[in-house]
Amino acid sequence: MDVTNSRTLSEIVRSSSTIHIYGAGLNTQRPAHTAVKELSDRGWAIAPIHPRDAGATIEGFPIRPKLDEGVNPEIVVIFLAPERARSVVKRLILSINPEKFPLIWFQHGAEDDDSISALNELGAKYVQDDCIVRYTERNDYHCENSILPQLWCLQVRSPEEDGCSIWSVHSSNECEIRVPANNLEWVGSLNDLKNSQSTIPRYIRSLKTGTESLDELVIRLAN
Repeated sequence: MDVTNSRTLSEIVRSSSTIHIYGAGLNTQRPAHTAVKELSDRGWAIAPIHPRDAGATIEGFPIRPKLDEGVNPEIVVIFLAPERARSVVKRLILSINPEKFPLIWFQHGAEDDDSISALNELGAKYVQDDCIVRYTERNDYHCENSILPQLWCLQVRSPEEDGCSIWSVHSSNECEIRVPANNLEWVGSLNDLKNSQSTIPRYIRSLKTGTESLDELVIRLAN
């Protein structure tokens, strides 16, 4: 369902707390990169997705290599060529319950007829022929449910090559982090950690003791 310029779109954008951006990497000349700051300045937490640059940060937000199974985005913005956008949409359709399906936003140049046909068949909401940054600026929208600053976690393989891992906790208010020199094992927000069905998040959750909260757990493991 094309919701471009509808009241429904306005409600979804303003009420969502996190925006996932496919194609947001470390290349500062790319619109996907600059969109991270432009949207976070208006209160949204950003989840960049870029396999090559995973583990590094943009404006304090960690770049994920992919969307973990079990993580249900609110808004997915696609800064990719049409054939790559099609692959993303296909994976989302296969992995997310239609009742919890996110708003798909095709940035200019990412539109794909096959993807749009599949979304229409699913009854999923999408936007085309507009830019989410310009849309929020044009309407002077800000996130109404901001969760900033946002805590997030990083696990990398130990440089000692002893089979151990290093777990660390960061904030979106922190300085930028480069692509980890050691092998990235997992990266994500606390919400990712809570819902991801990947091996490492599931193991981390199993370490909770008593009435310990997830926030308390990740900080304890980092110390």
